[in-house]
Amino acid sequence: MASDIVKHYPVLLKEVISIISPQHGGTFIDCTFGQGGYAEEILQFKNTKIIGLDRDKESQIAAKRLLNKFPERFIFKNIKFSKLNNLKLKKENIKGIIFDLGYSLTQMKDKKKGLSFNFNGKLNMQLGQNDFSAYEVINKLDDKDLNTIFKFFGDEKASRAIAKNIVKERKFGEIDTQKLVQLIEKTKFRKNFKTHSATKIFQALRIFVNKEISELIFGLVNAAKILKKDGILAVVSFHSLEDRIVKYFFRSLTQDKSFSRYVPKLDRKKFFFKMPINKPIVPSEKELANNSSSRSAKLRFIIKKENIYEIESDIENQFRELLKIENLSQKL
Repeated sequence: MASDIVKHYPVLLKEVISIISPQHGGTFIDCTFGQGGYAEEILQFKNTKIIGLDRDKESQIAAKRLLNKFPERFIFKNIKFSKLNNLKLKKENIKGIIFDLGYSLTQMKDKKKGLSFNFNGKLNMQLGQNDFSAYEVINKLDDKDLNTIFKFFGDEKASRAIAKNIVKERKFGEIDTQKLVQLIEKTKFRKNFKTHSATKIFQALRIFVNKEISELIFGLVNAAKILKKDGILAVVSFHSLEDRIVKYFFRSLTQDKSFSRYVPKLDRKKFFFKMPINKPIVPSEKELANNSSSRSAKLRFIIKKENIYEIESDIENQFRELLKIENLSQKL
């Protein structure tokens, strides 16, 4: 695996560093450690400490390098970031928590993970500590459930037709990666030449297999709880569904109004976070030229105003339908 590691460029690195201000010291949590791009940059500043988290055990390779370089200031945990609340951090001065919700190039090029539609072989898409794979989803769930996953997690307009054709194709044998890609291409008559026909289906499968909706929701809630006063929670998202969740959560903690006509205002007198910038920060033209994969990135952040550890947000209720879709995995 080590020989397969490719150069990964942490997205919006300069902007993230500018926001979290590691020059002032403190402990920072990189919830999606990956290849360690953010963590290594933060550790260049004295009086900083990094706790790196990643569900992918392959991230331990990059983590060992930083452990050798910064043995007193770097800690790595091979856990999901939704488990932040399990870390014993009461004595830590948590000044910044970072989420980079994208996949690293190393992960995308790992044939065993099968995150890309360019590979052959058995479907997988597991990022680590999973209960099932994309192979089981495609070969076991019925067309109604598949349609739901494709429609809501991938925003795929041809979701129903693709789901029905998957079930039909299964009668002739199990579906692997390229069979699925070919089936999608045959089903979608209208081609979008800017993106591959299988892009949205593969996105939906990755979200479902890794339970990324509940991971993000509970990761955000737990991160907001453990931050100290003046601490910053920063999130880089890469697709509209992620950004919608982050945007709603941040606004629910900072603004006295409902952002859905179906959800009433929260009855509160005081907000313990502030959001200095309402609009997301996006990559510069220079970054886009150097790293085209950053084109869909959006950075949002909030700042904690007081040391409180109970967070009041209706985020679970707001996205309850998406959480219900994740529960379809109980059928596997």
